[in-house]
Amino acid sequence: MKAWSWNRYGPPSEVLTLVDADEPGVGRDDVLVRVRAASANPYDWRHAMADPKLARLSVGLRRPRPGLILGADLAGVVERVGAGVTRFRPGDAVFGEVKLGSFAEAVAVPQDRLAAKPARLTFEQAASVSMAAHTALQGLRDYGRISAGQRVLVNGASGGIGHFAVQLAKAFGAEVTGVCSTRNVEMVRSLGADDAIDYTREDFTERAGRYDLVMDIVGNLSLARLRRPLVPGGTLVIVGGIASARGRLLGPAALGLRGTLLSPFVGQRIANVTWKPNSADLEFLAGLIEDGKVAPVIDRTYPFAEVPEALRYIERGHARGKVAVSVGDRQGQ
Repeated sequence: MKAWSWNRYGPPSEVLTLVDADEPGVGRDDVLVRVRAASANPYDWRHAMADPKLARLSVGLRRPRPGLILGADLAGVVERVGAGVTRFRPGDAVFGEVKLGSFAEAVAVPQDRLAAKPARLTFEQAASVSMAAHTALQGLRDYGRISAGQRVLVNGASGGIGHFAVQLAKAFGAEVTGVCSTRNVEMVRSLGADDAIDYTREDFTERAGRYDLVMDIVGNLSLARLRRPLVPGGTLVIVGGIASARGRLLGPAALGLRGTLLSPFVGQRIANVTWKPNSADLEFLAGLIEDGKVAPVIDRTYPFAEVPEALRYIERGHARGKVAVSVGDRQGQ
């Protein structure tokens, strides 16, 4: 099969290579998925560049381990299943996430990281859900403890995670404010936000004591400023920052770590999100999608041959919603 691999760290456009690779073996609880689409995430280019440096612990200290394939999000069709798989059978359309390996024509996925693809979504749309929507869902529900009637602010509301966070917060019954650039104000409002703040014209941190929950996805502000718009006892949820400093040991995790250490000593909760892919949450998200309460927004779709270009676009940090990769085109599908 064809797959995108890398044998040194650096910008994806310089280090990624389209290679011929063996199809992965299928373990007892794995599903072999013929990939029809994938999506690009900051997670992907950060692994290609080993940025933050801590990423080397999972992919190789001096250079990536041989044979690694980039990519996490995917959607496709089940080709075969392991002996312990009970939830899927060949021919099922599925979507989900792997740690690495989705930028390929086939990938082995643990069955507990997959769910049935929502019928109303294309493969490209479905492939754009898992990582971003999982992070938004768990950030709001598990870390933020969101409840109906709360006032919620999402900083970075037009990006991959943010546009899901706006929709999910509305689905939970919150009053939602999204922070974004001028060109994305109408998009954020179209997602259901009750208010949209253009950060080029207004500093949302000056809205002292307005919000019960603030989700920060950007990572370019201090904890003191992010806490300012919270009510006493409110919650600040920190998601790995897209604008965090490059070349550091911890990268986007640094702000969240500082927040975790500070939280016991201040009047608000500070929670640092680490998403955990699982089929139950994927099925929950699929239900909201089928009900029309949540929908992925696709900024651009790249062909499989242009994965490095897709990652370069994501790295710039200005994508509206998600960036998809069409893999099925290589198979005439």
